Amino acid sequence: MKNNIGTLCVQAGYTPKKGESRQMPIVQSTTFKYETSAQMGKLFDLEDEGYFYTRLQNPTNDKVAAKIAALEGGVAAMLTSSGQAANFYAIFNICEAGDHVVAAQSIYGGTFNLLGTTLKKLGIEVTFIDQNDSEANIEAAFKPNTKAMFGETISNPGVQVLDIEKFARIAHKHEVPLIVDNTFATPVNCRPFEFGADIVTHSTTKYMDGHGATVGGAIVDSGNFDWEKYGSKFHGLTEPDESYHGLVYTKKFGKLAYITKATSQLMRDLGSIQAPQNAFYLNLGLQTLHLRMPRHCENARKIAQFLHDDPRVAWINYPDLADDSQHALQQKYLPNGTCGVMAFGLKGGREFSIRFMDNLKLISIVTHVADCHSCVLHPASHTHRQMTDEQLIEAGVAPDLIRLSVGIEDAEDLINDIKQAIEAAEAGK
Repeated sequence: MKNNIGTLCVQAGYTPKKGESRQMPIVQSTTFKYETSAQMGKLFDLEDEGYFYTRLQNPTNDKVAAKIAALEGGVAAMLTSSGQAANFYAIFNICEAGDHVVAAQSIYGGTFNLLGTTLKKLGIEVTFIDQNDSEANIEAAFKPNTKAMFGETISNPGVQVLDIEKFARIAHKHEVPLIVDNTFATPVNCRPFEFGADIVTHSTTKYMDGHGATVGGAIVDSGNFDWEKYGSKFHGLTEPDESYHGLVYTKKFGKLAYITKATSQLMRDLGSIQAPQNAFYLNLGLQTLHLRMPRHCENARKIAQFLHDDPRVAWINYPDLADDSQHALQQKYLPNGTCGVMAFGLKGGREFSIRFMDNLKLISIVTHVADCHSCVLHPASHTHRQMTDEQLIEAGVAPDLIRLSVGIEDAEDLINDIKQAIEAAEAGK
């Protein structure tokens, strides 16, 4: 029986048997006992299923990963210590020195740096493209050594909607998978696999946790990309892994090959695990995700309309607004709403924006986004401050851009807070 998203949020991943705890148990143990050396040996050779060390797998983590895979409609998932780790593993699982990635330039600043700076140090080059450009211009960025294409369903902080079908079409034409960071939309508002994406990542720190309590990430595989079709292009999956006695992931694990390799090879060697305690907290957040997302969107629409109509606001990006440049894409991919995040600029420029934020009472200035509390950030002064003005513009971040993440408080109170903060800024406070 196929269950709807709300039921999956509450019950997927863990079904207790007679006498077992109704709440998912926390298995807070580094190791797991076996009766013979041969039993342990089979686990290390990937010849048997089971647990032997939490750096690779843990029962609590696996149950939460299974829930996220069910929510996205994927075949398997893996939890990581953060969203940054998820994006790194998702790409590094199929890329190595000498390879190339095509990525949207309007992405989170940390991911922009990961792709453009850190991966470059590992010998992996990236070409950033305008996601709204023509297919022909985007295709021109591909090279013979391109191994993946990357974008965000809703970009952070520019709030641009990715044309997933266009990106998937381009990626598959060039024989590479499309990786989509679905953090802001969550599977409640968009399931990228249904539009052709192959791999989805999340910073579970955001809406999935929902409370600002735990840092984490996740990678989900659709199981749809045919790695073997392209032979040695993805040789890490289709050719023998000498660290496992010549095992070939696609031959041994089929549609589970990608996540199995990420778990048994990358997590084994790099160890960016999510703590079982954090996975437990994440699961509590997931249980109400389908209830919270509509409230985030409802509140955000009201506040976006207020900002849209206020003459003191220079501009606003929120795809749910009927006259937003991204509205057609929002209607196609996120008809129930994008998320609670919007970007806007105030007349008066950068210094006026800072005074405005300093006068907010309910809405907090924090280096976070997408949880139940409303919060605000000025990327040029905070998360993206290491970038030059030219790099800011390249990444789609205007110097006056304010990122507002609308929580689940009362919308009227939040609007009143914004009003008084603008008035205080106008008074020079």
